[in-house]
Amino acid sequence: MLARAIDALVRREGPRVLAGLIRWSGDFDLAEEAFQAACTQALELWPQRGLPDRPGGWLTIVARRRALDLVRRRRPVVPLDAPLAQALAAEEEPLGEDASEVEDDRLRLLFTVCHPALAQPAQIALALRTLCGLTTLEIARAHLEPEATTAQRLVRAKRKIADARIPFEVPPAERLGERLAGVLSTIYLVFNEGFSATEGEAWIRADLCAEAIRLGRLVVELLPGEAEAEGLLALMLLHDARRPARTAEDGTLVPLEEQDRTLWDREVIAEGTAVLDRAVGRGSPGPYQLQAAIAALHARAVRPAETDWPQISALYGALLRHTPSPIVELNAAVALAMATGPEAGLAWMERLDRGGELGGYHLLPASQAELLRRVGRLEEARAAYGRALAWVRHPAERRFLERRLAALD
Repeated sequence: MLARAIDALVRREGPRVLAGLIRWSGDFDLAEEAFQAACTQALELWPQRGLPDRPGGWLTIVARRRALDLVRRRRPVVPLDAPLAQALAAEEEPLGEDASEVEDDRLRLLFTVCHPALAQPAQIALALRTLCGLTTLEIARAHLEPEATTAQRLVRAKRKIADARIPFEVPPAERLGERLAGVLSTIYLVFNEGFSATEGEAWIRADLCAEAIRLGRLVVELLPGEAEAEGLLALMLLHDARRPARTAEDGTLVPLEEQDRTLWDREVIAEGTAVLDRAVGRGSPGPYQLQAAIAALHARAVRPAETDWPQISALYGALLRHTPSPIVELNAAVALAMATGPEAGLAWMERLDRGGELGGYHLLPASQAELLRRVGRLEEARAAYGRALAWVRHPAERRFLERRLAALD
């Protein structure tokens, strides 16, 4: 139990500590290696000595010491970059208590990894690794790609930042716009990893949801009047408002139509709706605003039967025109089924299945199984649930699918 609590604490403190180490050293690899050494030491010492008063400060000090040891060992043969030379000269500079400095480090890191010199998949992978503490395997599964591909992507991204001498900074106002798409996409992927985790026992990681929302608020403050930044913030708030109802006591997921809607946070829904109204009022529609509008329609329905599925289906049509992708198509097919009847949705999903682009994506056969169950095609539903179970990764989703399959009997 203590080991699990320490692991959770390290995960929570990790992003801000690592961001500070990267700023301090100017070297991603060195910062990551030193941070991992500090985490290992924490797992060894904290169970014996108890938790320090400031776990983040403890990790930072130990990681800096480890980084300096590593630098000294290779100092005779490797020229020191300016940040490392200054670190060696200063030894252990006092650690500040200013929370704004910590926030700035994470925001600087976000804009650094979202530099236009990096391809967007590399931006996202590096942000998930450094800002969220995800493992390479977790990132690979979030991208539906082999772990080796993700590992190479991370190596190339860090090398590019070093070779191009990309500064660790929030860019000036005139250059903020060129990084906006990458920044927003990265923040939303951070949120999604918290909202539906790809790894671990917990299906929801509230810490990642909170971090993504915090970053979203900072971007809205940095770019006042940017409709898509507001749209993303609204989307995350509206989704996060439903978080208390999304899992049962045993951790099994609860689908939207079966959730206890009295558990939804109506204050957060009101805030998200207000932010969305501001964004839409700017007259510059975009995919985040469209997704937030869909989430708002769900949030306004006091009972599942009151959900405005025809309007949701229409919004998915608009979203497909903005961002055509197989996953958006799958969501649009579900909305069409709910608006007009299961057969229309099943026909669309069959076309997606034949296309093969969602091979290995468990939500396609899971969605087919749900619709097949509703129309009484139980043998086909059993086969679809079986295919979904063969592809599903997370234990919470697996338990849900197993119960759905068992219910057919």
